[in-house]
Amino acid sequence: MWHPSRTGLSLACCLMLYLPGMVIGQGDTDADTREVTQYALTAAGLNKFRRAAENLAPLHDRLAANCDNDEDDSSLGALVSRIQSIPGAGNAIESAGMPIREFVIFMFSAIQTGLAAWALDQPGGTLAPGVSMANVDFYRAHEDELQEAASVLKSDGCDDAEDDSYEDEDDGYVDDE
Repeated sequence: MWHPSRTGLSLACCLMLYLPGMVIGQGDTDADTREVTQYALTAAGLNKFRRAAENLAPLHDRLAANCDNDEDDSSLGALVSRIQSIPGAGNAIESAGMPIREFVIFMFSAIQTGLAAWALDQPGGTLAPGVSMANVDFYRAHEDELQEAASVLKSDGCDDAEDDSYEDEDDGYVDDE
């Protein structure tokens, strides 16, 4: 069964883990937004993305250690630089035959397309301006493969990598989500 929100969520989770400063749609330059929107999802790109994700998986600890970095990741170029600064990450992606920038763009395009596919399935849903119906068709046809590639990168997340409890000494509140 096709679950666009599942894949979109998985890709978003891995993106937030490895590139936590980026907020989709906020701080993007117009050129970056156009580049993501105009990117064509293809089987060749998906195969490279999957290999890159598999290559990145053993680097989980290095990637998670970079979570607290407060660098500005509000552009594609900044995200590429951030990945290049993590030992082994750039090589893991590029050795799959995919430039780092394309890896980031592929991920954003897949998230954008997954959300668009979900929106189209809602009552009265329409395709968002600028989103490619060809990408939506590709996404729908390859949803399981996209999910599989995203699952390779899954982790516990960056937000609370060391301690996922919150204690407030004033009122004794403990949140152990």
